[in-house]
Amino acid sequence: MLTATSLPNDIDALKALVWSMTETVQKLEATVASCTHEIERLKLLIATLQRMLFGRHSEKLGRQIEQLQLELEELQTAEAEQAPVAPSGTEAPARRHPVRRPLPDHLPRDTQTHQPAEPACPDCGGVWRQLGEDVSEVLEYVPARFRVIRHVRPKYTCSCCDRMVQAPAPSRPLARSFAGPGLLAHVLVAKFCDHLPLYRQSQIYAREGVELDDSTLADWVGGSSRLLRPLVDALRQHVLSADKLHADDTPVPVLAPGKGHTKSGRLWTYVRDDRPAADETPPAVWFSYSPDRKGEHPQTHLKDFTGILQADGYAGFGQLYETGRIREAACWAHVRGKFYDLHVARPSVVTQTALEQIAALYAIEAAIRGSPPAERRAVRQARSRPRLLEFHRWLNDQLGKLSRKSETTAAIQYALNRWEALVRYTEDGRIEIDNNAAERALRGVALGRKNFLFLGSDAGGERAAAIYSLIGSAKLNGLDPEAYLRHVLGVIADYPVNQVADLLPWNLKLDAPAS
Repeated sequence: MLTATSLPNDIDALKALVWSMTETVQKLEATVASCTHEIERLKLLIATLQRMLFGRHSEKLGRQIEQLQLELEELQTAEAEQAPVAPSGTEAPARRHPVRRPLPDHLPRDTQTHQPAEPACPDCGGVWRQLGEDVSEVLEYVPARFRVIRHVRPKYTCSCCDRMVQAPAPSRPLARSFAGPGLLAHVLVAKFCDHLPLYRQSQIYAREGVELDDSTLADWVGGSSRLLRPLVDALRQHVLSADKLHADDTPVPVLAPGKGHTKSGRLWTYVRDDRPAADETPPAVWFSYSPDRKGEHPQTHLKDFTGILQADGYAGFGQLYETGRIREAACWAHVRGKFYDLHVARPSVVTQTALEQIAALYAIEAAIRGSPPAERRAVRQARSRPRLLEFHRWLNDQLGKLSRKSETTAAIQYALNRWEALVRYTEDGRIEIDNNAAERALRGVALGRKNFLFLGSDAGGERAAAIYSLIGSAKLNGLDPEAYLRHVLGVIADYPVNQVADLLPWNLKLDAPAS
């Protein structure tokens, strides 16, 4: 510790001491500043990870919504249970009820006629004469039932000669299998749409008195996947023939045989959906599985594709853009998400302003959704483009005011590094502002991943991709996936391979479900 008596009397020595102390203080300040930035970075990272785990992550958010729905359901149930019962002949206290919708016309009606207990007038014995009737309807549920379909083929012989005749045996979806198309469709949809693993389905069917081993169900899933393969190929050709695609991928745990643990496979999704730009081409989605996330997989999937690819910033797509054959369109939802994470963890004027600017861009998009590309482009050039130019200047200005190590700077750099791809949607009315079409296609996979825990093998990943493709495309075209697969599985075994595209969802008009 320095004291007045320990200081040197020489002025040069004093100057050297002061300079040395100044350098030491500057180094300490730099160290403290660096530590402060690192602490802030780690805090923000922890807060982001906690939100992903406990709050904002889509799967957890879904569970939070489900929990709130359960709480609401419990309150409504308790209210109904505790509501006072009005004495006979009096009105019950007024309660708020949801608006009662008319019962659907397509449902089958069973009529039960309730006659008076007295067959004749108890006063004079006269015959009743009907004046009219009161009709009320009650919605009832009849549990799904298994049914055995007996195919009987009589044999006939000619009474004059030895000629015999018999109708040919009807085709079955899977050779030497007793599963009908409706049952196969139900198993597939329960597994890949309702996220019920086969062993759970086996337990459910056992309660109905039908013993179906999960290995038998697995054989059916594998056989159905093989049967549907030509249709999935036709679907892939339709999707990849577009001039604009949405792409994304998600991890799926896959059992690694002999290693006792799982590896991380990937499901890639490619969505063709230009309805927001008033295009009437049928929407569709195609999934593909790969055992890893190497860039060679999307490069193989899109080797013949030419047009616009809307995706996130995954480096594996980079080589596709280098050729010029595919143009990149980036996703504003990803940019918004980075500022949102920062704003939730530590609100600031910068994050608030950025979110407001992006919200204004989305408001413009909401007003022109469903309009033709030329109209969308004109509105974007007139309204969105000036906002984007100002936003770009503002983002660059903020970089000079923020530490290079701050997380806010990283969010700004994320946007600026992709700026050309982010603003491309203002130049082409076909392009969307974000990649949400692909992310929506992956939501069902996330739910299935939670239930299945893992896929059994790489081959299982390929089967899952095929069925996800058909179910997702049926949904995009407004079809009940189970009704669609029931119809397809009922005819595809005998369908000409070169005409299998006739069975794509938009080429079918399915009747309402039979009673």
